[in-house]
Amino acid sequence: MSNPDPAWRLDNEDDFVLEEDADFGLGDIEGELPPFDSEPHAPANETDPSHTPTDRDSFTPGPAVATPAAHVHAPLSRDDTRSTEQPVPRITIHASCDRPEIADVISAIAADRRMARAEITVDQGGIDAAVVRFASQASPNLLILDSQMQGPAMLHSLDRLAQVIEQGTKVVIVGAVNDIALFRELMARGVSEYIVPPIQPIDLIRTVCGLYVNADKPFAGRVIAVIGARGGVGASTIAHNLAWSIAERQESGATLLDLDLSFGTAALDFNQDPQQSIADALMAPDRVDDVFLDRVTTKHTQRLMMLTAPATLEREFEVDSGAFEIVIDRVRRTSPFVVLDLPHVWTSWVKQTLLAADDVIIVAGPDLASLRNTKNILDLLKAMRPYDAQPAVALSMVGVPKRPEIPFKDFAEALGAEPVASFPFDPALFGMAANSGQMLGGVAAQSKTALAIDELAASLTGRKPAETKKSSLADKLPFLKR
Repeated sequence: MSNPDPAWRLDNEDDFVLEEDADFGLGDIEGELPPFDSEPHAPANETDPSHTPTDRDSFTPGPAVATPAAHVHAPLSRDDTRSTEQPVPRITIHASCDRPEIADVISAIAADRRMARAEITVDQGGIDAAVVRFASQASPNLLILDSQMQGPAMLHSLDRLAQVIEQGTKVVIVGAVNDIALFRELMARGVSEYIVPPIQPIDLIRTVCGLYVNADKPFAGRVIAVIGARGGVGASTIAHNLAWSIAERQESGATLLDLDLSFGTAALDFNQDPQQSIADALMAPDRVDDVFLDRVTTKHTQRLMMLTAPATLEREFEVDSGAFEIVIDRVRRTSPFVVLDLPHVWTSWVKQTLLAADDVIIVAGPDLASLRNTKNILDLLKAMRPYDAQPAVALSMVGVPKRPEIPFKDFAEALGAEPVASFPFDPALFGMAANSGQMLGGVAAQSKTALAIDELAASLTGRKPAETKKSSLADKLPFLKR
């Protein structure tokens, strides 16, 4: 398909000068380079909510369909994954590569949770192969070009590509040289991003996600999912205290979602009696907007909001798994941190919620059943979330009198990962907090358990608890200020 007004053009080849810059392109990709598109184009299949996929929206599956790479990579640290990327919408992505190693990187991102909605195909041949392909096929929403061309040669090839590519297609180029002059020329031609190897799959994931941030609501909070390895290990208590610590100790906005619809305890633990619950949102997910959320959300403190469970057996909740995804997505656009209290069940929506979360905490007891279940959950999430930090494991109810327990060291060795926190069995402290409708930090801020909760919250958010101002003698005796 031709385009009489190409997006790229070479005005004067004689004016083009290469300028080598040894530092260009070596930093972190996300946020490092300015976007090329002054007015981002919406993906073709997002312009109409009622749009039905057609042959023009996707490539015909063939030998070029991307499959997860089989190579082993080092696990990412929590610091490396603390940025929050919004998943890409339902788009088509095609990559045309000169180098096999870049093709492997692009193929590998197909397994990432943030790319789950995208249809990714990878082919060899670089820019020239893309020109031939899209002369007779519909353009993808995103075209990734890996090319070893430099200077005018690359620009001439891009001019040819501009004649066949459809308007609205975003273009990311993986180049060969750190060249600021080439960078400027590509920016002038509307290229979305220019990347120079070495690159890791997470770098490319962040780049692609950044191109499809919702312009109307670019903010997205970080989702922390908490689940118990078995029932009765205190996962809900830890989730509630974690949300409270983020909000009150770190002084950051947080929202707690109690997703155990029939037996949730958030309302009890916080001494609340809300008229509406999260079930109202889940039963009508398409109606959930800012106004709707204000109506069903309980405001516990200035910074801590809650969507509590109805906790009733009078009705059975048959909720579509997609409703959970929609409601969580709406909530994360209103709160910096969203803590999910998940029930100890294994359903499709629980699995998808864990896979989609930014952080996962598995709460386990020092017993054999917890060890087995934790290992199973860990193995599943690590395999299906290859470019996320591995889930954190917290041991709970450690030290129950007269109960044989698996020692911390043995538990860690069998698990292959050391738990990030260990909470002692302290029925007096937890009972006092529960009966008073308060969190541990409110009834015993300096207790070991409350401090451990604060440390766990800090490791997840990267924020330290706010320092409490010590009261002076003048504060206690106001007349001394005169």
